[in-house]
Amino acid sequence: MRTYHYFWLLFWAGQPHQSFLTPLSKRTSGFPEKEKVLVLSGNSRRDLHRSKRSWMWNQFFLLEEYTGTDYQYVGKLHSDQDKGDGSLKYILSGDGAGDLFIINENTGDIQATKRLDREEKPVYILRAQAINRRTGRPVEPESEFIIKIHDINDNEPMFTKDVYNASIPEMSDVGTFVVQVTATDADDPTYGNSAKVVYSILQGQPYFSVESETGIIKTALLNMDRENREQYQVVIQAKDMGGQMGGLSGTTTVNITLTDVNDNPPRFPQSTYQFRAPESTPPDSPVGRIKANDADVDENAEIEYSITEGDGYDMFGITTDKDTQEGIITVKKALDFENKNLYILKVEATNTHVDPRFLYLGPFKDSATVRIQVEDVDEPPVFSRPAYIMEVKEDVPVNSVIGTVTAQDPDAAKNPVKYSVDRHTDMDRVFNINSGNGSIFTSKPLDRETLLWHNITVIAAEINNPKQSSRVPVFIKVLDVNDNAPEFAMFYETFVCENAKAEQLIQTLSAVDKDDSYSGHQFSFSLAPEAASSSNFTLQDNRDNTAGIFTRKTRYNRHEMSTYFLPVVISDNDYPIQSSTETVTIRVCACDHRGKMLSCNAEALIHPTGLSTGALIAILLCIIILLVTVVLFTALRRQRKKEPLIISKEDIRDNIVSYNDEGGGEEDTQAFDIGTLRNPEAIDDNKLRRDIVPETLFMPRRTATARDNTDVRDFINQRLKENDTDPTAPPYDSLATYAYEGNGSVAESLSSLESVTTDGDQDYDYLSDWGPRFKKLADMYGAMDSDKDS
Repeated sequence: MRTYHYFWLLFWAGQPHQSFLTPLSKRTSGFPEKEKVLVLSGNSRRDLHRSKRSWMWNQFFLLEEYTGTDYQYVGKLHSDQDKGDGSLKYILSGDGAGDLFIINENTGDIQATKRLDREEKPVYILRAQAINRRTGRPVEPESEFIIKIHDINDNEPMFTKDVYNASIPEMSDVGTFVVQVTATDADDPTYGNSAKVVYSILQGQPYFSVESETGIIKTALLNMDRENREQYQVVIQAKDMGGQMGGLSGTTTVNITLTDVNDNPPRFPQSTYQFRAPESTPPDSPVGRIKANDADVDENAEIEYSITEGDGYDMFGITTDKDTQEGIITVKKALDFENKNLYILKVEATNTHVDPRFLYLGPFKDSATVRIQVEDVDEPPVFSRPAYIMEVKEDVPVNSVIGTVTAQDPDAAKNPVKYSVDRHTDMDRVFNINSGNGSIFTSKPLDRETLLWHNITVIAAEINNPKQSSRVPVFIKVLDVNDNAPEFAMFYETFVCENAKAEQLIQTLSAVDKDDSYSGHQFSFSLAPEAASSSNFTLQDNRDNTAGIFTRKTRYNRHEMSTYFLPVVISDNDYPIQSSTETVTIRVCACDHRGKMLSCNAEALIHPTGLSTGALIAILLCIIILLVTVVLFTALRRQRKKEPLIISKEDIRDNIVSYNDEGGGEEDTQAFDIGTLRNPEAIDDNKLRRDIVPETLFMPRRTATARDNTDVRDFINQRLKENDTDPTAPPYDSLATYAYEGNGSVAESLSSLESVTTDGDQDYDYLSDWGPRFKKLADMYGAMDSDKDS
């Protein structure tokens, strides 16, 4: 019997949809189904004859998105050792156990407590076990089973983008690929047609089409022109269930832009253009603008303009404005109304980027006629040449004509012209011009050696309209004449030895000439007639613009004649011949047997800026004597200087004593007895200076008493003389104060300094007799007297 039961369970494992059927109290599925029983079998491990293993049916199926109010029934666990007496307890563990899935521990019924979504989790793996309720020990090994969630079509297809953007060239062929859209369905692709997506076009026909299986969008209409319509909006639908009715769907928008190709040639809006240009328009100036329209954009609309023919082909040019694609007509040469006043041009506009595919549409260029009318303006005079070059000899007399400039009015009126020289170019007024005929003449003598070229500017202006003027440069070259005599190339000062031999070369001479010679200078040298016969030297012309000085006798004596002056005549060979007399200084010197100079009066020749040894010694002695004198004088002054008793920051070395206390007033007579200045007889013979240390005691000189009628000037001069002659006076500056006001004052002395030597009180009643100016002073001192009396 047991062996039969074992194979019976194996048969259940091979037929998973068969199960024990037991009545249930509740049905939670909308579909009629059999009760699903998972049978646990096995025996004690001690029984070696029982070897039945775990699950005989290990898989459950459950539909997603359950919408009922009760828990959804999953299946039932059952062990073959369950006798129905409640001794076994069923335990569930694994994914969602106790939360999503619960089990009746007595019966083994499994239920789902929540709504499940296959797209969130398609499979749940759980483990089941039956244990003895009394001992707590498992009666079967723990086994694993699976709950699979069956899919339903609850997800619509979703496109990877909400909006697609694509572009294709205009005029594309039918079937040209545009873009591919993709939609995905979250449903199970292995279960039914829930995830099978089919594409269709809802908006965008008849211009575009879409492949139902791939989602590739293609063009469906021939020769779509961007210039007619540039933007298209296509709506694509993706539907699951293979597109059948009842399937879910999603849509997306595809924005398709037609890009430009060069399928439109440029076209001028008009066949003829007219412009006006004043004849004074400078070259490279614009005259006007023309534009050919092109329906294309960007580089397909770039246009190149050119002048193909016309009588103004060489007078005008045209360029392209890259920003506006306009043709700018410019002047190439100066216009002349009197010469030609109308030009006709043929201008052509051509695309720079031509697409060969569209050449069949016609030539991608267009042409137009441009008429340019030249307007007459009042022009300044025009010189016959752009510049003038003139030549004049430097010896021409003043007011000599050297050349003529010519200018005339180019206008039909032919207004008369007057000439003038721009004085900014001829500050020295060397030249002048005839205002009527333009002849230039000299107004000052010329000198080629001073200035070779004169560059002046001549102004020609209309007499009726002086503002209309023009300028021309005139270059005047001064030609050379032989008006300068040759001279030595340098200052020559040479020497001759006392023991020189006859016919000995002592100096070679050369000359220069400021004049210009076309065939080269040729100078001749000779001694002056007065020195030719009596000279101690001879001169030999080398015929190469140099000459040599030779000795005539054997010996020279520098004590008899220390210096010789040799006059030399230099002449040129130009016409008229010019000559000059130059002097060579020759000094007689003592030399050794080799001819090397030892000493002579020519030290300046060897040391032109030096000093002799004797002069240097004399200067050095003077400097030493001067230093000794300064040292002695400084020592004497230091010896006579007295050391001050007060050494502080207030000692300013000017014999001024500063007090920081405020007591004493007029009774403070320790520093200076100022009263003695008024009464010299009160001088104490034994009183000495207190601000210096006495070194030698001199008897103070008694000062003569000042007379009552002594004038202030005489008094001060007397005191000044006494201080100057006082041997006890300090060697530094001192301040002498004289409190003497003289006898010329009607009020006599107003100083209160005399109060030091006066014992009586003053009577100030007389102040009231001095008038209103002293009234305030009289009241003050009168009040003081009244206070004393009281």
